[in-house]
Amino acid sequence: MGRAKDIIVKVIPAKIANEFVKKQHYSGKIVNNSNLHFGCFLDGNLHGVMSFGSPMSKIRVLWIVKNSQWNEMLELNRMAFDDMLPKNSESRCIAIAIKMLKKQAPQIKWVLSFADATQCGDGAIYRASGFVLTNIKQNSGTYTLPNGKSVCKITYDKAQWATQNSGRGSGLNIIKEMGGVKADGFQLRYIYLIDKSCQLTCPVIPFSKIDELGAGMYKGKRITLAERKAVADGSGSGDQSENGGLIPTPPLQFENASNG
Repeated sequence: MGRAKDIIVKVIPAKIANEFVKKQHYSGKIVNNSNLHFGCFLDGNLHGVMSFGSPMSKIRVLWIVKNSQWNEMLELNRMAFDDMLPKNSESRCIAIAIKMLKKQAPQIKWVLSFADATQCGDGAIYRASGFVLTNIKQNSGTYTLPNGKSVCKITYDKAQWATQNSGRGSGLNIIKEMGGVKADGFQLRYIYLIDKSCQLTCPVIPFSKIDELGAGMYKGKRITLAERKAVADGSGSGDQSENGGLIPTPPLQFENASNG
């Protein structure tokens, strides 16, 4: 694991976390729902941030885990790391953060996160961290404007946009008037059950389905999981397990993750 074991993960103020996310996250944007922020430090310097909070609409996701209550889950809605951290850092940081949640917030039983395979990646870090894949759907909310900027439909669905635009139309109408075109890609939903007694109400999807549907993406580039594995291990074999976390970070056992 190398120097990844030297990383310290601790709770940090929102101001510091948000400034880092704006600089390092591919979207350049924060999520206003985030209210718990973990900083990832190496040699005393901040190199990564993981922001947790409530989903935009809990009623749309609580059903995923049987009998889940509103205060029993969080969404990992922003994860940003710079290029200074060593290999395995991301999955290790997630492991430590979840161990801290188990200790300090025992009411949290599961974590939700989404991978944006329209602009960024298909969730390699989540697979490496023991998350299970529960949904793959074609993008329906991200649009590209003529100037190349990406915008989300949900942003323009909000009341303040309707007010600013004299109440005209839906968010989609507003985006289309700006010349926006739906971006080609997918969104993948991942779940981590902190409480292993929890039961999913939806099927677990094998990771091989990502390639079957053409949803593979890494750092904004279309690439299959098999191709990525061949590059990462130098084997050129293209072999890929359907069970583990895989590329680019090997699975990390959470119980073995210590903070620094």
